[in-house]
Order: sequence, then C-alpha cells, then structure tokens
Amino acid sequence: MSLKKIVNDKEQWDALLEFYEDSITQYHKSMEQMETTAGMYRTQGAIAALRKLKQMRDIVNGHG
Repeated sequence: MSLKKIVNDKEQWDALLEFYEDSITQYHKSMEQMETTAGMYRTQGAIAALRKLKQMRDIVNGHG
C-alpha cells in the first residue's frame, strides 16, 4: 500500500495520529519515572521520532 493512500485517507490518518499521540503520552509518563539519564535520552529520542512521523502527511505530499 502506498503511503499517499494512508496519509490522505482521513480516517486512517486520524487513527494513526491518535496512536502517535497515545504513544507520546505513555513515553512522557515513563520519563517521569526514569532513573537513568540514558533511559531518559532514549525516551526523548522515541518521542522525537513519533513527532517526526506526525509530519509524514506533509512530507509525502511534498509540503515538508
């Protein structure tokens, strides 16, 4: 399946964004309990990756 089909299908795209947001929320919660800086940096990296994925629609459609 083409990425354009996913990002331009409102229902699928909205579900994907909700998944990303839920994942970011869970990572924030786990960061609050993190005991090592290495773990915190890993979690921050995961959040950054999810935020980049939220821009996928613009990138795929040539706007980003």
